[in-house]
Amino acid sequence: MRYFTIQPPAELKPYVRFYWVLEHELGPDQSSYIYRSVADGCTEMVFHYRSAFDELTDKSGQNAGPSGIQFQTTQYRRFITTESFGIFGAYIYPFAVPCLFNIPSSQTSNLAFDFDTFLNRPGRELEERIMLAADNYKRAEILSAFLTARLRQNVLKEERMAVAIRDVIHNKKYRTVAQLADAYNLSARQFDRKFNEYAGFAPKTYMRLVRLQDALRQYNTNKSLTQIALECGYYDQSHFIHDVKEFTGYHPGFYFSGKAEGTEYREI
Repeated sequence: MRYFTIQPPAELKPYVRFYWVLEHELGPDQSSYIYRSVADGCTEMVFHYRSAFDELTDKSGQNAGPSGIQFQTTQYRRFITTESFGIFGAYIYPFAVPCLFNIPSSQTSNLAFDFDTFLNRPGRELEERIMLAADNYKRAEILSAFLTARLRQNVLKEERMAVAIRDVIHNKKYRTVAQLADAYNLSARQFDRKFNEYAGFAPKTYMRLVRLQDALRQYNTNKSLTQIALECGYYDQSHFIHDVKEFTGYHPGFYFSGKAEGTEYREI
Protein backbone atom coordinates (compact mmCIF):
# COMPACT_ATOMS: atom_id res chain seq x y z
CA MET A 1 0.00 0.00 0.00
CA ARG A 2 1.39 3.39 -1.01
CA TYR A 3 -0.20 6.61 0.24
CA PHE A 4 1.18 10.13 -0.01
CA THR A 5 0.05 13.74 -0.35
CA ILE A 6 0.91 16.59 -2.70
CA GLN A 7 0.54 20.23 -1.69
CA PRO A 8 -1.53 22.55 -3.92
CA PRO A 9 -0.10 25.84 -5.25
CA ALA A 10 -0.24 28.92 -3.01
CA GLU A 11 -3.34 30.38 -4.67
CA LEU A 12 -5.34 27.23 -3.92
CA LYS A 13 -4.01 26.52 -0.43
CA PRO A 14 -6.79 28.47 1.36
CA TYR A 15 -9.34 26.22 -0.41
CA VAL A 16 -7.66 22.86 -1.06
CA ARG A 17 -6.13 21.13 1.96
CA PHE A 18 -4.02 18.75 -0.13
CA TYR A 19 -4.03 16.27 -3.00
CA TRP A 20 -3.65 12.62 -2.11
CA VAL A 21 -2.64 9.40 -3.86
CA LEU A 22 -3.46 5.81 -2.93
CA GLU A 23 -1.91 2.95 -4.90
CA HIS A 24 -1.90 -0.76 -4.24
CA GLU A 25 -0.74 -3.91 -6.00
CA LEU A 26 -2.89 -6.94 -5.25
CA GLY A 27 -0.77 -9.89 -4.17
CA PRO A 28 -1.23 -13.45 -5.45
CA ASP A 29 -3.20 -14.32 -2.30
CA GLN A 30 -5.38 -11.18 -2.45
CA SER A 31 -8.41 -11.57 -4.71
CA SER A 32 -9.90 -8.13 -3.99
CA TYR A 33 -9.53 -4.92 -2.01
CA ILE A 34 -12.29 -3.02 -0.23
CA TYR A 35 -11.90 0.75 0.04
CA ARG A 36 -13.98 2.39 2.75
CA SER A 37 -14.62 6.14 2.82
CA VAL A 38 -15.82 7.36 6.22
CA ALA A 39 -17.84 10.43 7.21
CA ASP A 40 -15.90 13.63 6.65
CA GLY A 41 -16.47 17.37 6.86
CA CYS A 42 -14.51 18.09 3.67
CA THR A 43 -15.33 17.52 0.00
CA GLU A 44 -13.28 15.16 -2.16
CA MET A 45 -12.74 14.97 -5.91
CA VAL A 46 -11.67 11.38 -6.64
CA PHE A 47 -10.16 9.97 -9.84
CA HIS A 48 -9.68 6.21 -10.30
CA TYR A 49 -6.86 6.32 -12.87
CA ARG A 50 -6.01 2.64 -12.65
CA SER A 51 -8.78 0.00 -12.49
CA ALA A 52 -12.41 0.55 -11.56
CA PHE A 53 -14.28 0.12 -8.27
CA ASP A 54 -17.85 -1.05 -7.69
CA GLU A 55 -19.80 0.34 -4.76
CA LEU A 56 -21.02 -2.20 -2.22
CA THR A 57 -24.48 -1.41 -0.92
CA ASP A 58 -26.81 -3.19 1.49
CA LYS A 59 -29.78 -2.88 -0.83
CA SER A 60 -28.58 -4.03 -4.23
CA GLY A 61 -25.16 -5.60 -3.81
CA GLN A 62 -22.93 -3.68 -6.21
CA ASN A 63 -23.40 -0.42 -8.10
CA ALA A 64 -20.92 1.39 -10.30
CA GLY A 65 -18.56 3.57 -8.26
CA PRO A 66 -16.91 5.80 -10.87
CA SER A 67 -14.57 8.73 -10.46
CA GLY A 68 -16.48 11.71 -9.11
CA ILE A 69 -17.08 14.22 -6.36
CA GLN A 70 -18.16 13.30 -2.82
CA PHE A 71 -19.32 16.30 -0.84
CA GLN A 72 -19.03 16.64 2.94
CA THR A 73 -20.86 13.71 4.45
CA THR A 74 -22.06 12.03 7.64
CA GLN A 75 -22.13 8.67 5.87
CA TYR A 76 -19.59 5.98 5.09
CA ARG A 77 -19.38 4.13 1.76
CA ARG A 78 -17.68 0.91 0.63
CA PHE A 79 -16.11 0.09 -2.74
CA ILE A 80 -14.50 -3.08 -4.08
CA THR A 81 -12.01 -3.86 -6.84
CA THR A 82 -10.47 -7.12 -8.02
CA GLU A 83 -7.46 -5.43 -9.63
CA SER A 84 -4.41 -3.45 -8.56
CA PHE A 85 -5.41 0.21 -8.44
CA GLY A 86 -4.41 3.85 -8.34
CA ILE A 87 -6.53 6.71 -7.00
CA PHE A 88 -5.82 10.45 -7.12
CA GLY A 89 -7.90 12.81 -4.98
CA ALA A 90 -8.31 16.41 -3.89
CA TYR A 91 -9.33 17.17 -0.30
CA ILE A 92 -11.27 20.46 -0.37
CA TYR A 93 -12.62 22.71 2.39
CA PRO A 94 -16.44 22.83 2.25
CA PHE A 95 -16.58 26.64 2.07
CA ALA A 96 -14.75 26.37 -1.28
CA VAL A 97 -17.74 24.59 -2.85
CA PRO A 98 -19.70 27.82 -3.61
CA CYS A 99 -16.60 29.41 -5.16
CA LEU A 100 -15.64 26.41 -7.27
CA PHE A 101 -19.05 25.04 -8.23
CA ASN A 102 -21.57 27.89 -7.78
CA ILE A 103 -23.73 26.02 -5.29
CA PRO A 104 -24.17 26.56 -1.52
CA SER A 105 -22.48 23.90 0.58
CA SER A 106 -25.76 23.44 2.46
CA GLN A 107 -27.30 22.03 -0.74
CA THR A 108 -24.59 19.44 -1.37
CA SER A 109 -24.19 17.56 1.93
CA ASN A 110 -24.25 13.76 1.63
CA LEU A 111 -24.40 13.97 -2.19
CA ALA A 112 -22.02 12.32 -4.66
CA PHE A 113 -21.89 12.61 -8.44
CA ASP A 114 -19.73 11.40 -11.30
CA PHE A 115 -17.94 14.23 -13.08
CA ASP A 116 -20.05 13.97 -16.23
CA THR A 117 -23.30 14.38 -14.30
CA PHE A 118 -22.05 17.19 -12.08
CA LEU A 119 -19.85 19.22 -14.44
CA ASN A 120 -21.04 18.06 -17.88
CA ARG A 121 -18.48 18.47 -20.68
CA PRO A 122 -15.80 20.20 -18.54
CA GLY A 123 -16.07 17.30 -16.11
CA ARG A 124 -15.66 14.70 -18.85
CA GLU A 125 -12.67 16.52 -20.29
CA LEU A 126 -11.06 16.93 -16.85
CA GLU A 127 -11.47 13.25 -16.03
CA GLU A 128 -9.94 12.23 -19.36
CA ARG A 129 -6.94 14.49 -18.88
CA ILE A 130 -6.38 13.20 -15.34
CA MET A 131 -6.59 9.59 -16.52
CA LEU A 132 -4.06 10.14 -19.33
CA ALA A 133 -1.57 12.15 -17.24
CA ALA A 134 1.98 10.80 -17.04
CA ASP A 135 2.12 10.76 -13.23
CA ASN A 136 0.42 12.08 -10.10
CA TYR A 137 2.38 15.33 -10.03
CA LYS A 138 1.08 16.06 -13.52
CA ARG A 139 -2.41 15.18 -12.27
CA ALA A 140 -1.99 17.71 -9.47
CA GLU A 141 -0.88 20.32 -12.03
CA ILE A 142 -3.89 19.65 -14.27
CA LEU A 143 -6.41 19.75 -11.43
CA SER A 144 -4.79 22.87 -9.95
CA ALA A 145 -5.19 24.71 -13.25
CA PHE A 146 -8.84 23.60 -13.47
CA LEU A 147 -9.69 24.68 -9.92
CA THR A 148 -7.76 27.95 -10.14
CA ALA A 149 -9.64 28.96 -13.28
CA ARG A 150 -12.97 28.31 -11.59
CA LEU A 151 -11.89 30.07 -8.40
CA ARG A 152 -11.01 33.23 -10.31
CA GLN A 153 -14.58 33.48 -11.57
CA ASN A 154 -16.04 33.78 -8.06
CA VAL A 155 -15.35 35.61 -4.82
CA LEU A 156 -15.68 34.05 -1.36
CA LYS A 157 -18.56 36.10 0.04
CA GLU A 158 -18.18 35.19 3.71
CA GLU A 159 -14.51 35.10 4.66
CA ARG A 160 -15.47 35.07 8.35
CA MET A 161 -17.16 31.69 7.95
CA ALA A 162 -14.17 30.31 6.08
CA VAL A 163 -11.97 31.34 9.00
CA ALA A 164 -14.45 29.81 11.47
CA ILE A 165 -14.51 26.48 9.60
CA ARG A 166 -10.71 26.38 9.44
CA ASP A 167 -10.70 27.19 13.16
CA VAL A 168 -12.91 24.20 13.92
CA ILE A 169 -10.79 21.89 11.76
CA HIS A 170 -7.31 23.00 12.79
CA ASN A 171 -7.35 24.76 16.16
CA LYS A 172 -9.47 22.40 18.28
CA LYS A 173 -9.90 25.01 21.01
CA TYR A 174 -13.66 25.38 20.77
CA ARG A 175 -15.80 22.77 22.49
CA THR A 176 -19.27 24.31 22.12
CA VAL A 177 -21.23 26.20 19.48
CA ALA A 178 -21.76 29.05 21.96
CA GLN A 179 -17.99 29.51 22.27
CA LEU A 180 -17.64 29.60 18.49
CA ALA A 181 -20.50 32.06 17.98
CA ASP A 182 -19.11 34.34 20.67
CA ALA A 183 -15.64 34.25 19.10
CA TYR A 184 -17.09 35.53 15.82
CA ASN A 185 -19.41 38.09 17.42
CA LEU A 186 -22.62 36.46 16.26
CA SER A 187 -25.66 35.15 18.08
CA ALA A 188 -25.88 31.37 18.23
CA ARG A 189 -28.79 31.48 15.75
CA GLN A 190 -26.95 33.71 13.24
CA PHE A 191 -23.79 31.64 13.53
CA ASP A 192 -25.68 28.38 13.05
CA ARG A 193 -27.34 29.64 9.85
CA LYS A 194 -24.18 31.07 8.28
CA PHE A 195 -21.99 28.15 9.30
CA ASN A 196 -24.44 25.65 7.82
CA GLU A 197 -24.49 27.56 4.52
CA TYR A 198 -20.71 27.26 4.10
CA ALA A 199 -19.90 24.02 5.95
CA GLY A 200 -22.89 22.00 4.82
CA PHE A 201 -23.86 21.01 8.34
CA ALA A 202 -24.86 22.76 11.55
CA PRO A 203 -21.80 23.59 13.68
CA LYS A 204 -22.64 20.94 16.29
CA THR A 205 -22.71 18.18 13.67
CA TYR A 206 -19.62 19.54 11.97
CA MET A 207 -17.68 19.58 15.22
CA ARG A 208 -18.60 15.92 15.69
CA LEU A 209 -17.17 15.12 12.23
CA VAL A 210 -13.94 16.97 12.96
CA ARG A 211 -13.62 15.29 16.34
CA LEU A 212 -14.05 11.91 14.65
CA GLN A 213 -11.33 12.67 12.12
CA ASP A 214 -9.01 13.72 14.95
CA ALA A 215 -9.62 10.38 16.61
CA LEU A 216 -9.12 8.34 13.43
CA ARG A 217 -5.80 10.06 12.71
CA GLN A 218 -4.50 8.43 15.87
CA TYR A 219 -4.88 5.00 14.31
CA ASN A 220 -1.68 2.97 14.69
CA THR A 221 -0.50 4.85 17.79
CA ASN A 222 0.23 3.36 21.19
CA LYS A 223 -2.55 5.30 22.89
CA SER A 224 -5.47 3.53 24.51
CA LEU A 225 -8.99 4.14 23.25
CA THR A 226 -9.71 6.01 26.48
CA GLN A 227 -6.72 8.31 25.89
CA ILE A 228 -7.79 8.98 22.30
CA ALA A 229 -11.36 9.74 23.35
CA LEU A 230 -10.29 12.17 26.06
CA GLU A 231 -7.68 13.95 23.95
CA CYS A 232 -10.19 14.44 21.13
CA GLY A 233 -12.77 16.02 23.43
CA TYR A 234 -15.26 13.20 23.97
CA TYR A 235 -16.99 13.62 27.30
CA ASP A 236 -17.20 9.89 27.93
CA GLN A 237 -16.53 6.52 26.31
CA SER A 238 -20.15 6.03 25.21
CA HIS A 239 -20.11 9.19 23.07
CA PHE A 240 -16.84 8.08 21.49
CA ILE A 241 -18.22 4.63 20.69
CA HIS A 242 -21.46 6.08 19.31
CA ASP A 243 -19.74 8.51 16.92
CA VAL A 244 -17.17 6.04 15.62
CA LYS A 245 -19.89 3.44 14.95
CA GLU A 246 -22.22 5.96 13.29
CA PHE A 247 -19.61 7.57 11.06
CA THR A 248 -17.41 4.56 10.15
CA GLY A 249 -19.68 1.56 10.65
CA TYR A 250 -17.25 0.02 13.13
CA HIS A 251 -16.90 -0.25 16.89
CA PRO A 252 -13.73 1.70 17.80
CA GLY A 253 -12.18 -1.43 19.28
CA PHE A 254 -12.30 -3.06 15.83
CA TYR A 255 -11.40 0.06 13.87
CA PHE A 256 -8.25 0.63 15.91
CA SER A 257 -7.32 -3.06 15.86
CA GLY A 258 -5.84 -2.69 12.38
CA LYS A 259 -8.29 -5.17 10.85
CA ALA A 260 -10.81 -2.62 9.58
CA GLU A 261 -11.15 -1.73 5.90
CA GLY A 262 -9.34 1.40 4.81
CA THR A 263 -7.21 1.98 7.93
CA GLU A 264 -3.92 1.46 6.07
CA TYR A 265 -3.92 4.92 4.53
CA ARG A 266 -5.24 7.26 7.21
CA GLU A 267 -3.75 10.74 6.81
CA ILE A 268 -1.67 11.74 9.84
